[in-house]
Amino acid sequence: MPLFFLLFISTFTNAQETMSVKGSKPFPATQNYTFICEKYAFTGETNIQIAKTDKGGILKITIATANDQARIAGGLYVDLANADVIACVDKNVKESADGKTTAYYYFTPAEFAKLKKTDIYAVRFIINGGPNTFGSQTGYFTTYNKKNYFSTAYDNSKKSYDTAKEISVL
Repeated sequence: MPLFFLLFISTFTNAQETMSVKGSKPFPATQNYTFICEKYAFTGETNIQIAKTDKGGILKITIATANDQARIAGGLYVDLANADVIACVDKNVKESADGKTTAYYYFTPAEFAKLKKTDIYAVRFIINGGPNTFGSQTGYFTTYNKKNYFSTAYDNSKKSYDTAKEISVL
């Protein structure tokens, strides 16, 4: 009985996360995942969150930048663990605050159904900067569904987030 209660509470707390886009009504969302972006020298981490909407879903990607002119721009690719790829079009829904830039990408109902069945393996995105020569790092980056940078060969714990399980609960 205590195990059932613990599972019930953990499912309920996952459903309590919400996401709103530019003042819209809040959508039920997953936890805020911290994916590892090894090639991004400024922080090496990217925050990813998925929300369910009436018309599919939303991916929120946030990364810290060195200057206010750097933005996540262009299309974005979500690589799934089964080698499937979801291409997202840039609809220019962006925010910047506190040294971080955020972009929102939308999923169709069919794409959101794929996310419910298979974990996210990686997200590929572009950072465009300002005209400064010594500004933020810009270019093409891939952030991976990893919990830690390093682990030992004897560590048998799961090293990635169960995104499909959490998305299917939404």
